[in-house]
Amino acid sequence: MNVTLFLLPVLVALAGCEVSADQPDNSKTPVAASEDAAMPDSKNDTTAQAKDESAEKEIPKVEKTEAEWRKELTREEYQILREKGTERAFTGKYDHTFKPGAYACAGCGMLLFESDTKFNSGCGWPAFYAAKAGNRVVQTPDYSLGMVRVEVTCARCGGHLGHVFDDAPGTPTGQRYCINSVSLKFIPEAKLPEEEKLDAKRVAGEPEEETPAKPEVDAKPAAKAEAVSEKE
Repeated sequence: MNVTLFLLPVLVALAGCEVSADQPDNSKTPVAASEDAAMPDSKNDTTAQAKDESAEKEIPKVEKTEAEWRKELTREEYQILREKGTERAFTGKYDHTFKPGAYACAGCGMLLFESDTKFNSGCGWPAFYAAKAGNRVVQTPDYSLGMVRVEVTCARCGGHLGHVFDDAPGTPTGQRYCINSVSLKFIPEAKLPEEEKLDAKRVAGEPEEETPAKPEVDAKPAAKAEAVSEKE
């Protein structure tokens, strides 16, 4: 009798161990699920990284000596683009130009502003409420002349364009890019497709194709013909 009572708890304990061994260990399942959920989606990460890299990609710079700039630019263009001058108000050729097209940097040709964003601010200079692309212009604090302003320069060649102000509440952005006409070259809408191809090369840093030189006309045969006619 005492032996039976002693063995009974042992048999029950052994039976309980077998049951727990046959049952799945559910305690690990939530951990495994959470690890799977935390695994990053490599495709999404790659796409996001590619977008970030393209957004942060800098436009290749155009670097020239001051002598080269003086040779390529007019006196007024050099004064404003390279020496940060300002044309007199209401004298710029693009102040009241509102034709369809785009505006490129007069120094390097990169497209900067579109005519759709141009508006008549009455300030005396061409005004735009947005640049063609955010990274095509550089904004730098300007404390010259005893004022606090934000200078706008071309991201490709560093040419001075003008200043930007937050004083245009009637525009979609509330901003006014006050730009010198001398710093710009207007491209009519009809000529934009070809210009945009060139602009894409400029932004990518690819060399632009040079216009083939016209073949020189050989004037010698004509001279010989004239000599023969004179003898006859």
